[in-house]
Amino acid sequence: MQIAANNPNRESWLNVAKGCDFPIQNIPFGVFITKDDIITIGTRIGEYAIDLGAFHQLGYFDGIPLTDDMFMQDSLNDFISDGRKTWRLVRNRIAEVFDSKNPSLRDNLKHREVIIFDVNEVEMLLPISVGDYTDFYSSKEHATNVGMMFRGADNALMPNWLQMPIGYHGRSSSVVVSGTKIRRPSGQTLPNGERQPVFGPTKALDMELETAFITTDVNNLGEPISVDDASEYIFGMVLFNDWSARDIQKWEYVPLGPFLGKSFASSMSPWIVTMDALEPFKCNGPKQEDTLPYLRQKSFENSYDIKLQAAVETENGDLNLLTETNFNYLYWTMAQQLAHHTSNGCNVRAGDLMGSGTISGPTKNSYGSMLELTWGGKEPITLKDGTTRTFFNDGDNVIIRGYCKNDTVRIGFGKCTGKIMPAIKLKK
Repeated sequence: MQIAANNPNRESWLNVAKGCDFPIQNIPFGVFITKDDIITIGTRIGEYAIDLGAFHQLGYFDGIPLTDDMFMQDSLNDFISDGRKTWRLVRNRIAEVFDSKNPSLRDNLKHREVIIFDVNEVEMLLPISVGDYTDFYSSKEHATNVGMMFRGADNALMPNWLQMPIGYHGRSSSVVVSGTKIRRPSGQTLPNGERQPVFGPTKALDMELETAFITTDVNNLGEPISVDDASEYIFGMVLFNDWSARDIQKWEYVPLGPFLGKSFASSMSPWIVTMDALEPFKCNGPKQEDTLPYLRQKSFENSYDIKLQAAVETENGDLNLLTETNFNYLYWTMAQQLAHHTSNGCNVRAGDLMGSGTISGPTKNSYGSMLELTWGGKEPITLKDGTTRTFFNDGDNVIIRGYCKNDTVRIGFGKCTGKIMPAIKLKK
């Protein structure tokens, strides 16, 4: 089926500023509360949030087989479960109705009043009910940098890293929507030179500049899927900040891996950008060394040119750019991640969330974490107000942005933010 929604020449009768992340060619999906306190599934064009529940009720999806309540829910899970054919039909219809040449909704003021909202008048919610969350470790540059810091240059990459996408199962209950304030976590740490751990707030609160993808129903328990089929089961992508307490993590991660240093919060952007919308930005990923047959892909065009950046906004309002990187630096692709995830028969369901892992590039200004940017705290960053950071302070607002751009269109993700609040003292 043709992706008519991606037509780069299409214009909307809604006003869309040049360079906006959300032109009519994007049509992402999210969940929001309207000014009338109604929770609905919606999309966004320009600075307008579109209530797809009302849009459906008023007949604009006629001819597309959808349940009556498909968009009148508090998560996108059921819609995602319907599969690629439905996603494409829905996006194509939205693009058709909001096309500048289509008068059906454009000239119906009564319908427009209940369908279209100023995006600043709605409250964005977490777009999916996250059943399971897996975080990968797929940036070769990031893994190498961390390995050099902790094991030295000769043992930077563990022997298994180039053989499979390394990942761990995270905590789905603490995945929160962008804008949710992040409480500084407490935990055990082992101070330098000491033998006895102490308990208290982390002194090394860090970001992880990531993206994440959301799956539909992939497989039955015990049935792996092939790497060349995996892309069919990916609905879309979001920006993702998998917060890390580096000092807590350092003390606890041997022998079983991340626990309290990671499970306290992960932030995701509210609008899921579909893989269909990202289709024009496919590109080759890094050249891979010899992989096992089950991870070899037929096509080399298996990554995406997504520009990413992270900044910190201090309490005085200064915005400080920390890093600029690109999704296409990732060594392991999303299809490989999903194929490996199911290779043992693990079943993956609609609404499952798969983090990319920190995305770092080859140069210092493209590293995706403060751990790397300050090289373990040894090289502090000076901000506009003269203060320095090795890791983040209370009151800092961390902002991740991402977008794709070519000669005809820009498709963006908006932003993923989290402001850090002081730790809560634990009662004895």
